[in-house]
Amino acid sequence: MKKLTALLLALVMMMSLMACGGDAGKTSTPPASEPAAPASEPAAPEGTPEPAGPEPIKLTIAYMPNYASLWGVLSAMEQGFFEEEGITLELKEFPDGPSEVAAMESGDVQLAYIGKGAHRLCILGNAIIFAPSSVHTVDKVVCMPDSGIQSVEDLRGKTIAFNAGSSSETTFDNALKVGGLTRDDVDPYDMGIDYMVPAAVSRSIDAAVCWNPYSGQILQQVEGSYEIEFADGSTNISSWICLPKYAEENHDVLVRFSRALYKGMDWGSKEENYDTVAQYCANQTKTSLEANQLQVGDAHWFNIADLTSGLSDGAIRKYYEGMQNDMVQGGNIEAGQAKEDVGDFVLFDVMEEALK
Repeated sequence: MKKLTALLLALVMMMSLMACGGDAGKTSTPPASEPAAPASEPAAPEGTPEPAGPEPIKLTIAYMPNYASLWGVLSAMEQGFFEEEGITLELKEFPDGPSEVAAMESGDVQLAYIGKGAHRLCILGNAIIFAPSSVHTVDKVVCMPDSGIQSVEDLRGKTIAFNAGSSSETTFDNALKVGGLTRDDVDPYDMGIDYMVPAAVSRSIDAAVCWNPYSGQILQQVEGSYEIEFADGSTNISSWICLPKYAEENHDVLVRFSRALYKGMDWGSKEENYDTVAQYCANQTKTSLEANQLQVGDAHWFNIADLTSGLSDGAIRKYYEGMQNDMVQGGNIEAGQAKEDVGDFVLFDVMEEALK
């Protein structure tokens, strides 16, 4: 019995030692946590758009089917300058400036190119100028082969076709003035500009005061027809216009359009690009390249340097002042209708902002 008791005591002691040994070397410190991941920029949600470009605009533009009307705007379109501004253009053809202004008033177009004659409507408040395009220094009259006209003095007693309200009328009046004549000295025949070619072909007129492509078509279709030139020191400027209300509500649009247009004019005014521009115009008007190449010398095509310096030294302002004076002297507007400040119908601020 004593042996059994001793054996049990020995077993109990052994079990106690094993229990104590199992916890040996252990501490109460919890295991260290894993290091935190470094902070990073929050990821952009999937499908986040890129920063937006210029707000897309679609504009309907009125033009006349000639080089002078199209050279700048087509250069800007073909070289991608309107695309840079987010502008898409639709081009609509019209025979003359007054019909373009009428289309703007009806809401069919927003912007238009005009020659000198339609500037009268700007002085009268129907439209407003926001960009110049070119300036012409020599005017021409197309004469029939048997008319006997060799100079503007020879217009006396002749039947002369002209188009009232357009550059044709102002050129007609200037020709008479240089020749020392009045309308009473000739047989004036007011007709639509697109009727002059048939009138010349039928020989129902002695001469026509028109512009390309109509003058070129007469020269091509009437064998022996020719042009006489004259200069009277008048200002024959062409411009881009819109309605006054449109200008008030769309200043930024006009600046964006002008900025692209001026880049196109700068490119198109370079002599090495003349043939390419002529091809652009031929494609748009469905006329021959040769017919458009003949129009390249019709004017001085403004570039960015011309416009920048012209706004700085007042030359552009003087062009419009000269044009208005010519209108008064030619009887196209009354003296009381002339504006004391041409800035009333010319947006010089748009020009300056677009050139910055």
